[in-house]
Amino acid sequence: MRRQRCALTKTFGCPADPGLDRRSEVADAVCGLLGFLTSDAATDDVVERVYHALHCVRHRGPDERGTWHDEHMIFGFNRLSIIDIEHSHQPLRWGPAANRERYALTFNGEIYNYLELRAELAEAHGQEFPDGSMFSTEGDGEAVVAGFHYWGPEVVTRLRGMFAFAIWDTETGELFLARDPFGIKPLFLATGPGGTAFGSEKKSLLELLAPLGLGEELDPRALEHYAVLQYVPEPETLHKDIRRLESGSYATVKPGAAPQISRYFRPRYSSSPFAPGTERARIREITAALEDSVAKHMRADVTVGAFLSGGIDSTATAALAIRHNPKLITFTSAFEREGYSEADVAAETAEAIGARHVVKVVSPTEFAEAIPEIVWYLDDPVADPALVPLYFVAKEARKHVKVVLSGEGADELFGGYTIYREPLSLKPFEYLPGGLRRLAGKLSDRIPDGTRGKSLLRRGSLTLEERYYGNARNFDDAQLRAVLRDFRPEWTHRDVTAAIYEQSRGWDPTARMQHLDLFTWLRGDILVKADKITMANSLELRVPFLDSEVLKVAERLPVDQKLTKDTTKYALRQALEEIIPGHVLHRPKLGFPVPLRHWLRGSELHDWAQQQIAESQTDHLLDKAAVKGMLDEHRAGRVDHSRRLWTLLVFMVWHGIFVENRIKPDIKEPTYPISL
Repeated sequence: MRRQRCALTKTFGCPADPGLDRRSEVADAVCGLLGFLTSDAATDDVVERVYHALHCVRHRGPDERGTWHDEHMIFGFNRLSIIDIEHSHQPLRWGPAANRERYALTFNGEIYNYLELRAELAEAHGQEFPDGSMFSTEGDGEAVVAGFHYWGPEVVTRLRGMFAFAIWDTETGELFLARDPFGIKPLFLATGPGGTAFGSEKKSLLELLAPLGLGEELDPRALEHYAVLQYVPEPETLHKDIRRLESGSYATVKPGAAPQISRYFRPRYSSSPFAPGTERARIREITAALEDSVAKHMRADVTVGAFLSGGIDSTATAALAIRHNPKLITFTSAFEREGYSEADVAAETAEAIGARHVVKVVSPTEFAEAIPEIVWYLDDPVADPALVPLYFVAKEARKHVKVVLSGEGADELFGGYTIYREPLSLKPFEYLPGGLRRLAGKLSDRIPDGTRGKSLLRRGSLTLEERYYGNARNFDDAQLRAVLRDFRPEWTHRDVTAAIYEQSRGWDPTARMQHLDLFTWLRGDILVKADKITMANSLELRVPFLDSEVLKVAERLPVDQKLTKDTTKYALRQALEEIIPGHVLHRPKLGFPVPLRHWLRGSELHDWAQQQIAESQTDHLLDKAAVKGMLDEHRAGRVDHSRRLWTLLVFMVWHGIFVENRIKPDIKEPTYPISL
């Protein structure tokens, strides 16, 4: 039965295995890693399973596939070359003079300060290598593993970049796993009777672990969290047996033992605030940090481009990038429907900074046809419709470049969401006794929906912890109870947010909201779609705002330098006045908007939605009649259910792929140019 389950997983989307030669069993800069630390000695059967499971993440590194193993450790890797293409093979072997191959490293990501780290290590320890052979490559991998040897786990605090990596110590028999602070690069974990498996994507772990009977049970708690938030929060996945190593964490694992996980990233907004009256100093520090970050993010031995919308974040990234690459190409997506495109603004911006610009227009037909493929790439559902235009613009970009810069993270660091101003408007409620605040909430329940002031009264009656749980707020408890078969009130948003709010006790409300979004919305939605959707197209995405040095400046900004009554990201806008064109500086945020509300009412997506509800085998999880009722209400124009419907429909597609084996995405072999 287990063998049959393994065979079935081969049909849920992995392209046919061409049986690539392992060649020398090494690969250059890895973007898709997979590993298994066995409790007992590694067998040929397990090594072979690792090798074949790699094909589920071939899109992350289409150039070559390989494995390496010793008695307990098996590494698998798919190659996408970015830095030191000719020499930085993986698994990278490095060690001190006494044992030059003590460590084996497999690594996904980029370290942007690797040159500085290599110089620091060489100055401090180069004399230990009489032949001058401390480093044998020009890449960033050796900086990571040598840093680990001399600094131990603290090496992760010195790395500027995005990363998920595994270091196997052949002397101590201990595995070290780590993720970058923000969660730009993913790493999944599963521990069972045979050992501990880890990988860049969950689908490869499902393939690898199926013969062990793991990965077959869904997690109803994670499903409820997904319904509330539109993504599955870390460390959960929808499969009970598989978890994510949380961002900003590392783990140590011994054969036969469970991973021991430690958190190293603990940001603290306003920990060392700027002194009053130092506005020019703030602007200089923000500008210098961004300029330095973009310069380092441009380090590559391949062509680098940039995503460009009509907002200040992507514009700043592109404007600074073109200083280092005058032939910069920028990319944006658009829809034909009026009001859902920033293509004209992006084109004007590209012309102003001197970049060549490429636009991809996405039709409703393309949108609908791509949904199964996109959901397969995601591993777990993310109900953010912006990931569909992102998929198409990434596909277009990969025809021209191998790396793109993007503006993610600026909102969470510098105060870019308008909801962050809410504590200012609700401040009068803080002076009311608790009883009166609760009474205000009860009064709001008696006011008809749509009445002006009802929402303000209701939200003012709640504490910050009760009312704010991130940018995605799809269902309230009553709505969830109507659609989820196994609704549990204790599993709603506070189950996710309580521990994060506890970390920010005593901070100002806006900083607490930023901190919450950093650990929920950013790493659960924004960065998941950024990594999975670009890597689906064998494209590496880099995010210069999410840099440790930029954070050091941003977390010191007082509230009045983030928000005013008229604008968001106040200090950042000041810092960018001399960098970005004036027509962008004070434009409202739009991003990659999607006309979802209209399409679910019209012919574009309504029939598709009806089909998903009718064919989905999720009756034991969802009340499909209630979902159909929501669709009817939405089409009639009585209620805008678009985001709630999209959340449930994406889950139905996901279930059809990964559980029912009913939907079979058309996943093709990557065919992008290797040399760019």
